[in-house]
Amino acid sequence: MQKGIHPPYGPVVFKDQSTGTMFLTRSTLVSKADKLPKIEWEDGNTYPLYTVDVTSYSHPFYTGKSVVLDTAGQVQKFNNRYGRKDK
Repeated sequence: MQKGIHPPYGPVVFKDQSTGTMFLTRSTLVSKADKLPKIEWEDGNTYPLYTVDVTSYSHPFYTGKSVVLDTAGQVQKFNNRYGRKDK
């Protein structure tokens, strides 16, 4: 990386709002650390805390709890409602 053109990159704790799961990773959000709340992590250090709505711990695609929609039934219902006939 070229010096002086990139934002600071450092450790930040992310908290999943729906599951409460937290994980430590590196992010450019460290540049806003003075505006973020702090949390003491398992290693004894204090890091900025950033709360997010969805992470891989709660997203249905990653958890395997995805819902399969009945798209064929929806298309048939649409066609029946608006008078489209199958040819």
